[in-house]
Amino acid sequence: MVEWIIEPGLTDYDRAVSVMEARAAAIAEGDAEELVWLVEHPPLYTAGTSARREDLKDPDRFPVHESKRGGQYTYHGPGQRVVYVMLDVSRRGRDVRRFVHDLETWVIAALAEFGLTGRIREGRVGVWIERPEKPRTLSGAPAEDKVAAIGIRLRRWVSFHGISINVEPDLSHFGGIVPCGITEHGVTSLVDLGLPVTMDDVDVALRKTFDTVFGAEDAAG
Repeated sequence: MVEWIIEPGLTDYDRAVSVMEARAAAIAEGDAEELVWLVEHPPLYTAGTSARREDLKDPDRFPVHESKRGGQYTYHGPGQRVVYVMLDVSRRGRDVRRFVHDLETWVIAALAEFGLTGRIREGRVGVWIERPEKPRTLSGAPAEDKVAAIGIRLRRWVSFHGISINVEPDLSHFGGIVPCGITEHGVTSLVDLGLPVTMDDVDVALRKTFDTVFGAEDAAG
């Protein structure tokens, strides 16, 4: 069984990390069920293990939290659904690359519930949306915007941290960082893409599509 919790209000980031670490340890010991925890944070930046200081363009804008998850700088704030996944990867093949791909696949399946086509790009973790109405990049590539970021950490083969999906955040808040170290492409949200969806709608889509990727058969290995 995987427990689901939707946290009301805005969750303090340091508290979230403490809760995740404690739950992951309990799962590893066999003392707790796996958990999908859906939260929103107040505005803040996090620095993953690959973050480069020059990508923090406005260090005084919001609090900056050093994070032990993989990846670079990212933004969290109101209007963004953060999905913390405390799952036993040892029951899911012990393959970190596959697990990250499964998280991306899950996001893409949830976006498809709203008629959106999310895409995975080589060398760019996360989920992307093509923007044909925008000019091509300086390298001539089609314009794409990031709609979901992914960054995880494993301890004793239990994951924590996870996914962030931009539902209706203030996109200008991403201007204080180079999101995930990528300069050629932008950031979007579901509402920015013209979808009249709410956080509740996204939660329903995530729950509906979870078992298609992380169902009992897959969990059994």
